[in-house]
This record gives sequence, C-alpha cells and structure tokens, in this order.
Amino acid sequence: MTAKGTITGADGLVRCAWHANLADYQRYHDEEWGRPMADDIRLFEKICLEGFQSGLSWLTILRKREAFRAAFAGFDFEVVATFGDADVERCLADPGIVRHRGKIVSTINNARRAQELKAEFGTLARYFWSHEPGTNERPKAVTYEEIVANPTTPTSVQISKDLKKRGWTFVGPTTVYAFMQAMGLVNDHIEGCYCRAKVEQLRASFARP
Repeated sequence: MTAKGTITGADGLVRCAWHANLADYQRYHDEEWGRPMADDIRLFEKICLEGFQSGLSWLTILRKREAFRAAFAGFDFEVVATFGDADVERCLADPGIVRHRGKIVSTINNARRAQELKAEFGTLARYFWSHEPGTNERPKAVTYEEIVANPTTPTSVQISKDLKKRGWTFVGPTTVYAFMQAMGLVNDHIEGCYCRAKVEQLRASFARP
C-alpha cells in the first residue's frame, strides 16, 4: 500500500488498498462498493450485514454472504418479518453464517421496522436517499487520511439516531456510515483509485428515489 492508501493490481490499475488485491474482495470493490443503489432488498441486506460485521471484518461477512442470503430468505424483509423462534434456532445452527443470537434477532426486528419505514415513505430507498449528504459535508478531496479519521459523519449520526428511535437495532453511526459508503450515498473511493471517476459518473446519472 502506498502512503496515499492505494494499491496497484496485477492488471496495472490503481485502487483503494483495503481489498489487498484479494480476488473476491477486489471484485466487490470494483463492481459493487460505492455504486448508488435504490433496490430495497439490497439496501436492507446491506444494513443488516453491516450489523453482523460489527466486531468482525467485512471480508468475513462477504465470504459468508450467500449463506446469509439463504438463511434470511434473500433478505426479503417482508418474509424475514414473519420469522419466529424456530427460525432463530435454525440460524443459530447454521455454520455458514455468524451465529450471534442478538444479531439474528436484530435482523428479524429490523425487517419489521423496514416494513414500517416502507409504509411511511413508500420505499426504503426514498428514506435513505433523503439523507444523502450535501456537498457542504463532503471533503474537498477524499484521501486515505480523511477516511481513516472520519469513521462517522454528521449524517450517519443523524440516520442512526432516527433509526434507533424507530426501533432499529445494530445501527450505530459507524455501521450506518459503512452502509452509506457501500450503497453510494457517498463516493469514498479515494483520490487516485480508478473507480472514483466511474462512481462519480454513476452518481451523476442516478435517479434519486
């Protein structure tokens, strides 16, 4: 990794260094991370998986993502909201996922809260994108130092507080900001990463819900 927080891949492209040139992690960086997302199922999936990641690495969760999808009905929150005690025990017995009772129960709870949010706003996407940070909150240059120094932002704190008031769990400000970064509410590909300009173009053409 360079002092600027970038790394050069075998293909000669310069990227954010956090994927460490691991093939699956690099693919996630190149094809998913930071691209604006308006699909409610994927938004719900991501905020739940960020909750599961608490205390772990995202790579651990990424490599278990398909097992999580199988365990939680593809993160269709309308289905997950119907889960009961038997489903909690089923998930606790599933070696493919993170078997943490609190986080499993949280996912079911949050599915029910997601139903309420959808009923109020029409879509989860409309709720989350209504909190997209303005340019006044964004740094003039997205650098490695800037990202490391700011694991939360005023907006992630605001969303976290609001979700908690609505009964969501495992949605602290750091978790919410990681969600924002991944779902494209901000573009935190650092300066020099070849994906930064691509994501900027996608955000520019993205139809906000």
